[in-house]
Amino acid sequence: MHSWPTRWITAVLFALAVAGCTTPLPIQEPPPPAEPPTAPAEHIGSGEASYYGSFHQGKLTANGERFDQASLTAAHRTLPFGTRVKVTNTRNGKSVVVRINDRGPYARGRIIDLSKSAFQRIGDAKRGVIPVRLEKVD
Repeated sequence: MHSWPTRWITAVLFALAVAGCTTPLPIQEPPPPAEPPTAPAEHIGSGEASYYGSFHQGKLTANGERFDQASLTAAHRTLPFGTRVKVTNTRNGKSVVVRINDRGPYARGRIIDLSKSAFQRIGDAKRGVIPVRLEKVD
């Protein structure tokens, strides 16, 4: 017969052996936080875009700041100054976000006048006019 300490040691060894044979459960990481829903951009309109010629460089815009053809700014007839607008070239899908700081354009069919830098990001300046879609992003 086995004595009490021998039975106890055997039970402990058996328990350790069984515990050593189990596999640990995989650590479950929390799911990534959900991205906050983005507000859909407000469609403003579609039409043609042109760009300011270099002779406007340094002149005052309608909101009182000096025009800089290297900045990402634009002229729109009615949008409030400071409005940010996503301008998408409908031919190639390229887009740029500009800030309204001037009034215009006044040519028929034109919906927005872009700074030369903004225009070049979405189209070829040699064309002069491109079809665009406007969305308010603020």
